[in-house]
Amino acid sequence: MRCPFCHHNDTQVKDSRPTEDNAAIRRRRICADCGSRFTTFERVQLRDLVILKKNGQRVPFERDKLIRSIQLACRKRPVDEERVERVVNGIQRRLESSGESEIRSDAVGELVMEALSNLDPVAYVRFASVYKNFREARDFEDFVGQISGEEEIEND
Repeated sequence: MRCPFCHHNDTQVKDSRPTEDNAAIRRRRICADCGSRFTTFERVQLRDLVILKKNGQRVPFERDKLIRSIQLACRKRPVDEERVERVVNGIQRRLESSGESEIRSDAVGELVMEALSNLDPVAYVRFASVYKNFREARDFEDFVGQISGEEEIEND
């Protein structure tokens, strides 16, 4: 594994352990050249996924982009990184096990919406505001009214 700091090709694994949900192996590494330490994750990849965007463009699935969008929605919220990692692992597993190699971007968005609704209500509304392209305050009011109405039905 190449060192991300000095780009030396010789790094050593100092510690390996499974992540909390056993979906990946976390490895602590040290560079033999500069002595820097860093962490890598090893995950099973069942298939190469391609995202079909609304404009017809096909792009490779980027796990890091999914993590960034969820982290942005959860910013300054009481959601720890481990929970975000579990959500992303779950979404990626569902996509890979769907049997499809091409996934519509709106299907990914719906999976994120579903996960965030269970994770944090503010993050859910934040993500929805971008995903559903809210234009004005009324859009927020309508959306929050909808989810409040759904919660009342579930509690009955």
